[in-house]
Amino acid sequence: METLTISLEKVDFLPPNRVTDDTSVLTLKNLVFEPLLKWESGFARPALFESWGHSADGRDWHFVIRDDAIFHDGKPAVADDIVGFVRDILGAVDTFGMKWSYARYLANARITAEGDRVVRVENPEPIADILDIFSEFYICRLDQQGLPVLGTGRYRVVEFEAGKRAVLEKAGEWSGPRRIVAFAQRHADARYEALRLGTADAVLNLERTDERIIFDENFAWGKAVNTLSVMYYLNCQQGIFRSPEARLAVNHAVDTALVAEEIFHGLAVPSSTIVSPFHLGAARANLAPIAYDPARARQLLDQVDASETVRLRTPTFMPERAPEVSRFVAAALEAVGLKVEIETELDRPEYARQIGRKEMGDMAIFDSSPHSTYRILNDKISSKTKAVWWQGYDDPQIERLIEAANRAIDDDARDRAYARCLSRLHQNPPWLYLVHPVDVFAARKDIGGLSIDHKGTLNIY
Repeated sequence: METLTISLEKVDFLPPNRVTDDTSVLTLKNLVFEPLLKWESGFARPALFESWGHSADGRDWHFVIRDDAIFHDGKPAVADDIVGFVRDILGAVDTFGMKWSYARYLANARITAEGDRVVRVENPEPIADILDIFSEFYICRLDQQGLPVLGTGRYRVVEFEAGKRAVLEKAGEWSGPRRIVAFAQRHADARYEALRLGTADAVLNLERTDERIIFDENFAWGKAVNTLSVMYYLNCQQGIFRSPEARLAVNHAVDTALVAEEIFHGLAVPSSTIVSPFHLGAARANLAPIAYDPARARQLLDQVDASETVRLRTPTFMPERAPEVSRFVAAALEAVGLKVEIETELDRPEYARQIGRKEMGDMAIFDSSPHSTYRILNDKISSKTKAVWWQGYDDPQIERLIEAANRAIDDDARDRAYARCLSRLHQNPPWLYLVHPVDVFAARKDIGGLSIDHKGTLNIY
């Protein structure tokens, strides 16, 4: 195929020190850049690093750059590029102005270049989770105009207007179209209309249309459950949700299958723990969602003081359909005897900062996006780290399980250790688990080589 035209919610190439889980941006990043390691259902696979190894104790790691890795301006990708790139990320902040957690993960690590092809990571403690971290880093350099568009991937950027349009051309003898034109259309309904009118060959994120999608047989469709979790943080430091019984009760009180069907138009699946079915440890744990059982919820609430009004906080977006979900959840909790008051925050970045400052009321809807089980445990669950998204959850048993997982080295040991963590968090939930959205793309029927992965990325071959 000569040219493929795609419509995305956003068209952007972020600064090199910016990490994102935005599916539109990731789609472009995967075409132009390479991650240090590729993430596949919890496990690391070769990418820019073609191989890696470690000491027996998991403290000393080395990563080998593939020997034909060349930036689109002709410069070979060498170990010094990687080391400098990682250091920039460790000192950066996210889109909400909050410092990345990566600096904490690697606070005591020594990251160095050994010649041109080897990056070495030395840490005082075992650090097998470096594999998770490196799978989120896409190597990128600025071009002569200061734009972050130079990568080592299959396509080079030949035109770019931030927020509007990008044109990519094949950078070697790869499969796929010779040219890709990506343009931005914020609203899902507009993207779908572009496909109908023939101005786009493929469109992403159609799960966000205002009305339920009718899967028109005139187009080819693709779907994948996203690793993202739509959930409610529960305030485990003060109020009713200090009680494990109350936290379990609200999980029994909400019909998450109905949330998926009615609010997400059938394009979501219920959650069972803090991560998706595709995170490390999840398949082995093999957990079912906590059963919808209002009678059991009432029994559990009879064991706690439920006299105070529950403050339920919500933004207007991120996650998608947050106000609708919050109204549904409030009604479900009131049906089992709780009094609920919804508080809406219109400023989404400020909402995130408030949650980070633990100003969350009793419960607050959020989207948990890291595809690393390690990151979610470290950032959001552990009372040892008490990191930015931790909301007071304290379970000595889970701390022992997290510590064991952090010391596991090989893939199978890590998978088993994380499965034990996830099972415990199913028994004693820190959050109200809701759903994982399903991402949807559509394309002309005569176009092949398109697929979507569990991070919501449109892959083009």
